[in-house]
Amino acid sequence: MFPVDMTEQRKKLMATLAVVVNGLPNLDSVLPAASALARRHVAYGAKPAHYPVVGGALLWTLEKELGEAWTPDVAAAWTAAYGMLSGYMISEAYGSIQAAE
Repeated sequence: MFPVDMTEQRKKLMATLAVVVNGLPNLDSVLPAASALARRHVAYGAKPAHYPVVGGALLWTLEKELGEAWTPDVAAAWTAAYGMLSGYMISEAYGSIQAAE
């Protein structure tokens, strides 16, 4: 699914995370981009089952990078945000959240 050289993919991921985090106060501003991204992911071969795996990797990475700043409240906030956004993207890409089951 990904190229051998992940440099560009890393940049895209960080840019996307920045847009999402900065857009959380006005979630409606983020959802159209998330919908388009979800549909592109289908074309790349992403499956609903990939979303929890990616989420786990993202949360693990944040925990390791944030160290002591990764508090239970921070973990809960990131988990909730990822769960909401990934659920929305699955629904947009596959028609229903049940597609992830």
